[in-house]
Amino acid sequence: MTTTAIAKAAPAASAPPPPRRVRIRRDSIVKALFVVPAALYIVLFFGYPVVKNLTMSFQDYTTKTFFTGEAPWVGLQNYVTVVSSNLFWPALGNTALFTIGSIAGQFVIGLALAVFFHRRFPLSGFLRAMLLLPWLLPLIVASATWRSIMDQDSGILNAFLGNFGIGAVPWLTSPDVALLSVILVNIWVGIPFNVTILYGGLQDIPEELYEAASLDGATGWKAFWHITLPNLRPVINVVLVLGVVYTLKVIDIILGLTNGGPANATQTVAIRSYQTSFIDFEFGVGAAFSNILILISLVFAVVYLRGNRKAVDE
Repeated sequence: MTTTAIAKAAPAASAPPPPRRVRIRRDSIVKALFVVPAALYIVLFFGYPVVKNLTMSFQDYTTKTFFTGEAPWVGLQNYVTVVSSNLFWPALGNTALFTIGSIAGQFVIGLALAVFFHRRFPLSGFLRAMLLLPWLLPLIVASATWRSIMDQDSGILNAFLGNFGIGAVPWLTSPDVALLSVILVNIWVGIPFNVTILYGGLQDIPEELYEAASLDGATGWKAFWHITLPNLRPVINVVLVLGVVYTLKVIDIILGLTNGGPANATQTVAIRSYQTSFIDFEFGVGAAFSNILILISLVFAVVYLRGNRKAVDE
């Protein structure tokens, strides 16, 4: 048999596998294709509004713009108008008090309830589900309900307090009490979120840690301080950062309860941004208000996360 015939009779050798670089590049392209739809969604529905809002804050953007299409460039004038406004600094102070009070109350009560429900007992699942109701209610419905509850003359809250000899409290009509009332309602709204996230974090802590600690006499508060809190730190970071970012931009609860009153006692930066844009129709100044709020959120998130990372590293 000739050499040519032998070569023809021999089985064809299989093609060599593609080089490693080609395989890696192919996998990267496939992964990118899965990411592209989400990236486009973020760019269209989040990126564009943010950029548009930033651009608008440097323009004289009013209702006239919708007809003429002209929005003259004014530079930093809108930000100067915001900072020099008589309501800006009181609104900034109210925003700080509203955010700190809401986050502190939501976190403390949420953590206490999460630890409580972490213990197995009858109907615990049903009660956890009931806790989600404030979170599921539309906020405008919740605020309308609380407005009725806190009514000075016919509200059930004052009727209840009257049984203990406490006079009618002007929850929503007194400048001294209105901000506290709004904070209490916002705490009620935010507790389910804190309970849900913190409860999930508690589920991931191994029971062996508590058993080993109990052998050394670390139970109760000692176990909570040395085991629960350190292991919950990543979850706590998420809860606090998301809570602050969400609370800074709350407007529906305040609008439903007090509409920023009485006597601007519940005015926040978010409320000023809304009222300036959609009541006064000064969209450029309103955009400047909202951009200041975005900047505050970013600064808090960066400072808090970096500080917490240093504490973990040490």
